[in-house]
Amino acid sequence: MTLEQSFAANLRQRCPRSGGDQNLSVLDIVSAAKFDNSYFKNLIENMGLLNSDQVLFSSNDKSRDLVKKYAEDQEEFFEQFAESMIKMGNISPLTGSSGEIRKDCRKINS
Repeated sequence: MTLEQSFAANLRQRCPRSGGDQNLSVLDIVSAAKFDNSYFKNLIENMGLLNSDQVLFSSNDKSRDLVKKYAEDQEEFFEQFAESMIKMGNISPLTGSSGEIRKDCRKINS
């Protein structure tokens, strides 16, 4: 994966190799204060802030097709987002002694 050149240069300025841990950057440089589908358009232009997100476009055909669909059709993105929020709202988290708080999220339970 290769970031768009000017976007990468801007990130290098904002994120030095050492220090800068308190520096902030928006996820969507086009419309940071607006909820829309620009985020997906940015991924197509190789301007995804997080590597894990940019990989959605570059890793496989299925996820690339979703990114393209949401970039082209904002209403489709809104509908899918709403459905996903409802599904996530129906997840019942484990609480009390049934739940688990991990201090090391990489730890695998045996």
